[in-house]
Amino acid sequence: MVYVTGDVAGAIESPVYAILKMNKDLDHLTLPAGYTLTRYNSMMPESTDHYSMKWDGEWHITIEVFRDMGLAFAAVLVLIYVLVVGWFRSFIVPLIIMAPIPLTLVGIMPAHAMMGAFFTATSMIGFIAGAGIIVRNSIILVDFIELRIRQGIPLADAVIDAGATRFRPMLLTAAAVVVGASVILTDPIFQGLALSLIAGAVASTFLSWPTIPVLYYMVHSRHQAVPDSQPESEEGDSL
Repeated sequence: MVYVTGDVAGAIESPVYAILKMNKDLDHLTLPAGYTLTRYNSMMPESTDHYSMKWDGEWHITIEVFRDMGLAFAAVLVLIYVLVVGWFRSFIVPLIIMAPIPLTLVGIMPAHAMMGAFFTATSMIGFIAGAGIIVRNSIILVDFIELRIRQGIPLADAVIDAGATRFRPMLLTAAAVVVGASVILTDPIFQGLALSLIAGAVASTFLSWPTIPVLYYMVHSRHQAVPDSQPESEEGDSL
């Protein structure tokens, strides 16, 4: 058994990118005939009968952190769904409200690339925290649509009115997130958190603004379809 230790520093500060790069080099490693190199990440090798390698240390901690945060994010999504179901008394509306959550990645990933930042654990925390902001924007749109419908306004007009009226509160929410997160944008540790909050809030605001009304209209317009008029023969019989 051989222990090889090292530290990540310089241009690549995250162990994820460094180990992924080393894995590509290990794929071209020449071994004696009949031997293969088995790599382990979260598990230990079961025996010493063949060549194997265990990525440990900071890489193992990174895997556990992202695994735990992924499970926490899944639990958060379930809780959000249950809360929205209880409020709107519908099993479909919460899916419409939560649909823009993945749209934040449209802003988060390019923002990290433009800033030359790595997607770290703090970036994941920002992505999870941004889910609450996105759901809030979706709720105020859907709530306004249903308010207009209860007032007797047709579905199409209610959807358009909601997009026009609720855009300002959504924009102010995104602006508040951008201003609040900008103070830690230059911090080397929390830069990923700030980028996820800022880029996620901006992307979700401008993408959920048209997405939520359109999805709501597509789902509920089917239930409001007016049946065709009766044939003339049936009308004559009734007379």
